Amino acid sequence: MEEESPKKRNVRPTESSNLPLITLVVLVLIVLGLLFVGYEYIADDTAGSEELTNIIPDTTSSVSPLITNTDPILAEPERIDSSLVIDSAPVTTSDEGTVEVPEEVAETPKPAPPAPKPAARPVDVGGTSTTHTVKPGETFFGIASRYNLKPETLRSLNPDVEPTEIKSGVTRLNVRVKTIHTVGPGDVLRVVASKYGISKELLMQANGKSKDFAQRGEKLVIPFADKK
Repeated sequence: MEEESPKKRNVRPTESSNLPLITLVVLVLIVLGLLFVGYEYIADDTAGSEELTNIIPDTTSSVSPLITNTDPILAEPERIDSSLVIDSAPVTTSDEGTVEVPEEVAETPKPAPPAPKPAARPVDVGGTSTTHTVKPGETFFGIASRYNLKPETLRSLNPDVEPTEIKSGVTRLNVRVKTIHTVGPGDVLRVVASKYGISKELLMQANGKSKDFAQRGEKLVIPFADKK
């Protein structure tokens, strides 16, 4: 005889435990806690940034200790002794603290070149001009004395000749004498000297004679009676 109500197989037992619900509640609480903590962290950062923006920088504080007086920017400009300044031009100081001296003050003025020596003008002593060729042993001053001239006069007659550089047989000097006399019949040195008012010795000296003798037709130099 068959059973009226057959038994059900593998029937799933009914779960009577509350563990899933509790787990869900715990997770929800954790999430809420994390959200609250994050909000507090964000709020603290915002408040800190507002405090930083409200701080007014102190511009009256002293210079940083890292900058000393040895810094070329803040160092005191070097003083210049006013007695060493040649010109009265102003001395300026640049923004970097360095002293700028104008070029016209820093440079030493160059001395002016010496003025050219004026050429000596020949002294006009009158008389006649003649030429004397330097002989061995003669000097510039000896030649001036021979023609009864002052050294200054002979120098003015020869401005291009250096007295210490005359050479025998080469140097020709311009000299001035009273006149040139041509010896005629009966002319002796004493007579010729008396005619021009000079001594016989001065006549012989001017003509380089050691004897009282003159040939006919010879030209004699007649020097000045007074030294010119």
